[in-house]
Amino acid sequence: MSKIVNKDKKDEIIHDLIIAVVNQGCSDELVNSAREAGASGGTVINARAQAHEGMVNFFGISVQAEKEVILMLVDREKKLSIMQVLSQTHGLNSKANGIVFSLPVDEVVPFSLEKMDK
Repeated sequence: MSKIVNKDKKDEIIHDLIIAVVNQGCSDELVNSAREAGASGGTVINARAQAHEGMVNFFGISVQAEKEVILMLVDREKKLSIMQVLSQTHGLNSKANGIVFSLPVDEVVPFSLEKMDK
């Protein structure tokens, strides 16, 4: 059975989830930058933008901007420096046209690699 991490310190937040949204094709560079700043990696989810203007039409074909959402669970003490690097290297003024924000994580329960007894 998995043990709950941070069980004895329920009121203390020690992890944060950094969420970055970038243009399609920019996630590898972003994760590499995050690793250099102290993150251990990330999970990439493909997405598409839903702007208030609606879809863009090219020659009668409706096209939506493809995006990538990157999720990174990090130690709280590393969060700010990672977010600053990502904002500087992959922010709105870059080809990634990215945004980054974070959410506090109050509990982390790892998946167990142990075999269950039958």
